[in-house]
Amino acid sequence: MFLVIFLCMCSWSLEGVFGSESVMEGDSVLLSVNITETQRRDGIMWTYGPHTIPLAKLNAENNKTYNGPDGRFRDRLKLSESGSLIITDVRIKHSGLYYIYTTSQETPLKIFNITVYTHLPVPIISRVSSQISSSSSSSSDCCVLCSVMNVTRVSLSWYNGSRVHSSISVSDLNIRLSLPLEVEYQDTNTYRCVVNNPITNHTQHLHVTQLCHTCSEFSCCCGFTEAVIRLVVSALVGVATVAFLVYDVRSGAVLDPV
Repeated sequence: MFLVIFLCMCSWSLEGVFGSESVMEGDSVLLSVNITETQRRDGIMWTYGPHTIPLAKLNAENNKTYNGPDGRFRDRLKLSESGSLIITDVRIKHSGLYYIYTTSQETPLKIFNITVYTHLPVPIISRVSSQISSSSSSSSDCCVLCSVMNVTRVSLSWYNGSRVHSSISVSDLNIRLSLPLEVEYQDTNTYRCVVNNPITNHTQHLHVTQLCHTCSEFSCCCGFTEAVIRLVVSALVGVATVAFLVYDVRSGAVLDPV
């Protein structure tokens, strides 16, 4: 019983000093606190990251903000009278832990974990060439690829209706992410590709009949080389026919007596 009470007290204590925020690039984030007059007279300090980079200082006389050693917070910090810190136009590089201390204590009053996400691109669905698709695919299969460029901390998923068909996630910075899908040419299911992060998502629907059309006996999607050969042969036949007619007309004119 004592252990349960102790764990509950620890959880309540951590919840009181720890805050978490997820924001999109370009947004502003408010690290909200409400300091007492005693804490103001004592003085407070905001810091960033494990190396305790100073961001802002507030005491009874004045307040001051800093740019950071690499200038990443230049013109982005505002300190309110309550001690709250506002960060404007946030970027990926501003993700991390933020601490607020009083100058007389080593333990932080509060810790904020900020995660900044990039704006998501719309997924692009394309058909994969038969030369690079799986060798085990049958002639009735169509292989398509859903791709997104320059993404960070996202998941890319194929849905069949409301059910997840396949999914892949990435945490690296600015990479290309792709996910293949094999469908039947006559598949009537509803497929969609979704890229998402904890804040937002984008969806692209797959139109199987448009992207995975087949060639009929009389109307076939010929390769470029075959089409050129057919065009050249048709042109030669036409030229030969015209030459034969001209020769025939001239021969008749020569043999016809005046």
